[in-house]
Amino acid sequence: MLSKHARLWLGLIAVLGLMSMASSCSKKPEGEAEGPAGTEYASKGDEGTIAGKISYNGTAPTPAKIDTSADANCAKKSPDLAGEEWVVKDGKVANTFVYIKEGTLADGKKITDLSFKAATAPAVLDQNGCHYKPHVLGVMVNQPISITNSDPTTHNVHFRPTKNPDWNQSQPNGAPALSHKLSVSEVLVPVKCDQHPWMRSFIGVMKHPFFAVSAEDGSFTISGVPPGKYTVVAWHEGAGSGTEKTMEVTVPAKGSATADFSFGATAELRGKPSSMPVVSAVEFPMMHK
Repeated sequence: MLSKHARLWLGLIAVLGLMSMASSCSKKPEGEAEGPAGTEYASKGDEGTIAGKISYNGTAPTPAKIDTSADANCAKKSPDLAGEEWVVKDGKVANTFVYIKEGTLADGKKITDLSFKAATAPAVLDQNGCHYKPHVLGVMVNQPISITNSDPTTHNVHFRPTKNPDWNQSQPNGAPALSHKLSVSEVLVPVKCDQHPWMRSFIGVMKHPFFAVSAEDGSFTISGVPPGKYTVVAWHEGAGSGTEKTMEVTVPAKGSATADFSFGATAELRGKPSSMPVVSAVEFPMMHK
């Protein structure tokens, strides 16, 4: 028979075990989809657009030449490969991720209280010339991402998110396309190739379709935006840590708002500037499946 002292210790251990189980059950598993879903947005046919250009003030950094000699296939296919931290042409910046962070529709509804149908068409991330195309990509939560390898060498696709589970897959030349989904919104998810460390890409994962990536001429357009007042963010990787610029715009019914952003040593917002400080992205409610 156990002593009174031993029975007390056993009882204490049992209680602590139950508390630990309860705590673990209450925790959100890594990568679990967010919810509950908000009211699904219904188009009224009066949507507008947010358009603008991304500029660089001053002299843009010169892209560093990448030494690809460690892989003869890369060296042959991309002998002049250069870094893509800053892709600037005629003072305009490519690869900037622009998205609606928050806002209020003309009918008073908060965009964060709405949900949007998930995109079903896969976004494509290709490995071509030993770099990712596109360098910056936008997707919706749970939208399929098709990863292809157009190079005559093996790549290792490594998603390194902070809110979604880590995902790491090898993809030899000629292998079928890989498919992956990100179930939690995140701005932005870094992607790298462990075989070729210079290869990097970034994926913005949103709960709504109101995002775009600036083109080579710095232009972008976000379409189908309900009339209302919004906070728009332009994100650029810069030296790797990421830099955001924030602006408020008003989208009229069937009209367009302008949001021009500038980066660089003396960069200032152009068009309709806001005094708001730069803040991190806000999560949006989960859309209906």
